Amino acid sequence: MAIVHRAELKPSKMELLATWLPDRDWFAGVEDSAPLDRVSAFRFDDPAGEVGIETFIVGLGDRRFHVPLTYRGAPLPEGALVGTLEHSVLGPRWVYDGPTDPVYTSVVREVIRSGGQDVDMVLDDGTPVPRLDWWGRAVGTGAPAEWSGDELVVARELPTTMEPDAPALLGSWLGLAEPTALAWLVDPQEAL
Repeated sequence: MAIVHRAELKPSKMELLATWLPDRDWFAGVEDSAPLDRVSAFRFDDPAGEVGIETFIVGLGDRRFHVPLTYRGAPLPEGALVGTLEHSVLGPRWVYDGPTDPVYTSVVREVIRSGGQDVDMVLDDGTPVPRLDWWGRAVGTGAPAEWSGDELVVARELPTTMEPDAPALLGSWLGLAEPTALAWLVDPQEAL
């Protein structure tokens, strides 16, 4: 379960995304004046309990984007920094683009391989957080025992096209007709 705190964040996560996203290549062509909407979100657990892992599905008009983030208590030199925020309980947080964080990629690979899913949230006092309508679900398809591919491909603009029959992470949320691929595993040798 993901532990969440009753806390103020400055800036907010959506404010941080609104300043970071326009400079991404995969976000190109988006109208700058359009408001960024939070469509959905879900979380995964870091087995070590050190890194927060949260994925946002954001929208601008009829376009949808998959934006995984990690939250850390100290800088990650090799990660792509989204920005920093002040958490009123935990202090400064360094926010990274999930696919550049080894904890995110390890956890998502395992969720895909094992057929796992996103986690429920509890407050730091153990109280379960009721699931809100806009929260999404993310489920791994599982990987056959003979599957050797380990390279993680993360979709950014949704929907996307993935490798046929590849083990994948599928997302669903309110208003989506059927689950969509968010990430999948490929064999780097097969891709050549």
